[in-house]
Amino acid sequence: MSTKTYAGIPQKNAALETSKIVLIPVPYDGTSTFQKGADKGPDAFLHASENMELYDIETESEVYKQGIHLTEPITESSSPEAMVDAVHKTTKEYIIKNKFVTVFGGEHSISIGTIRAFNECFDNLTVLHIDAHADLRKEYQGTTCNHACAVYEASQTTNLVQVGIRSMDVAETRVMDLEKTFFAHEMAKDEYWMDTVVEALGENVFITFDLDALDPSIMPSTGTPEPGGLFWYETLDFLKQVFAERNVVGFDIVELCPNEADKSSDFLAAKLYYKMLSYKFAETEEADMYESNFHDTKKGITKSNEEEDEY
Repeated sequence: MSTKTYAGIPQKNAALETSKIVLIPVPYDGTSTFQKGADKGPDAFLHASENMELYDIETESEVYKQGIHLTEPITESSSPEAMVDAVHKTTKEYIIKNKFVTVFGGEHSISIGTIRAFNECFDNLTVLHIDAHADLRKEYQGTTCNHACAVYEASQTTNLVQVGIRSMDVAETRVMDLEKTFFAHEMAKDEYWMDTVVEALGENVFITFDLDALDPSIMPSTGTPEPGGLFWYETLDFLKQVFAERNVVGFDIVELCPNEADKSSDFLAAKLYYKMLSYKFAETEEADMYESNFHDTKKGITKSNEEEDEY
């Protein structure tokens, strides 16, 4: 069993029993069709996380203190179907343990397994799919577990809402729900797109975040970069609103394809993951700080009263 912890946090903040959050790495790149290397994404993300400050200025919180347990990676790669089954099984095991489960890929086919697990555990699930690509093919290159099929099953079994789409095959238009699809070129001209997206979400939301949703000027290290993507602060504003107004039950982040010569994308992925946790648990952190301060205050009152009694 590895003693490595997420972001190098102390073991006391990483034990499964006491951690509220679980992080499952899935270093899989079996079906990508352009640039290979997403299987190196989890290690690059974890390495960048070790070099990241753990105080979030915006939320005034240190979310790692809620406990983040880093699991052993899922390394099943004998077939796309076997990988999806392994991700589904492991993800569901931790959801049942009442953990806030997060998954870091790997390419987007891993999300078939994560979404399946969350859909079995939460009623009326909405899948918020943030991506450059529609990923709505029923089958591609001989398998239904291809990265191009990442949310087809979700389109049939959940309330699928797609954001940032700017690349797709014409066949996917027959599956796509245009009422719940937000194309990048339309978002660029609509100052109210965030509100409209949130209105389309149900109460329980699982987020699958493909890093190529971001503009390649800030996230070049993905397998299939597409121009015209989201930028950092608008992405954070959107995520913050989703976390504030809906019950986000978990998320995955996929498609980091690290570049040895440029570590900025690795670091962005690390910051994005930590930001999403900070938005989820900021209120809990504030409550914990209040409770701690309250107990300290009570101690101060007790001490003061004792001192008065001496006189």
